[in-house]
Amino acid sequence: MRSINSRRLFSGTGLIVTGLAATLVALIFPVWSYSDRSGTGVDTLNAQTLSTRYGPLSALDREFVTKVRLAGLWELPAGQQAEERGTTQAVKTAGEHLVEGHTFLDERVRDVASRLGLQLPNQPNEQQQAWLGTLSAARGEEYDVQFANILRKAHGKVFGLVAQVRASTRNSLVRGLADDANTTVLDHITVLEATGLVDFDALARDAATASPPPLTNSPAPPGPTDSPSAPVPVSPSPASPSPSPTYTLPPPATSRPPEDDKPKESTESKKSAASKGGDKDEGKSEDKKP
Repeated sequence: MRSINSRRLFSGTGLIVTGLAATLVALIFPVWSYSDRSGTGVDTLNAQTLSTRYGPLSALDREFVTKVRLAGLWELPAGQQAEERGTTQAVKTAGEHLVEGHTFLDERVRDVASRLGLQLPNQPNEQQQAWLGTLSAARGEEYDVQFANILRKAHGKVFGLVAQVRASTRNSLVRGLADDANTTVLDHITVLEATGLVDFDALARDAATASPPPLTNSPAPPGPTDSPSAPVPVSPSPASPSPSPTYTLPPPATSRPPEDDKPKESTESKKSAASKGGDKDEGKSEDKKP
């Protein structure tokens, strides 16, 4: 009887141990085998990364270079239009920063693409052309609101891509371009928000519901290509042919507090200070006496 119970106990314990061991193996196996399986993130990165003299060039790097070029193709003419059509100085200032920033970035991206042998687009994409069409159809205060919100939304999305590329790229040229793009995009976000017209609630709702944007089809293998020509943007119709004046940024918000806001000395402290001064004077006069 005892031997039968012992065999049952041993059999039950063995089943439990076997089950636990099988579960542990099932959990460990995917961990050590994951990096060797095709279709993983590491496998995709290695398959789409190209070797250059400036370091590995990933698909995300090429996507970033293409988007920097596309941004300039529509934001530069949008900035020129804002300089002429904006009804407030803040909007005109934002337009000036867009023109200056994307003129600089376009020169940089064309140089980087030429060194890496990448072809670049010379026309804005369909969405960017639609944004320019919306701006061209707006007038007055409506134009100011449309300009500030369309451009702020676009810059917010690019800002995330710049950060991702800067954190992960192994290519020195792309890294330098990301540094310049980060500075330029942040400056544009700042001046657009300085207009006081940005709808931050709409930006938050859009960020909460937006899905990751698809990759732009950029040339995969680099090869000997000519440097891209100057931008051929879809220029919005200007409000007037007169040249745009030059505007400067408003003073920074961190100014010194007015004099009235400074803490005032109490009457008692003033009297105390006066009495101390008097005592010192008396001491000095006594010292001078023979």
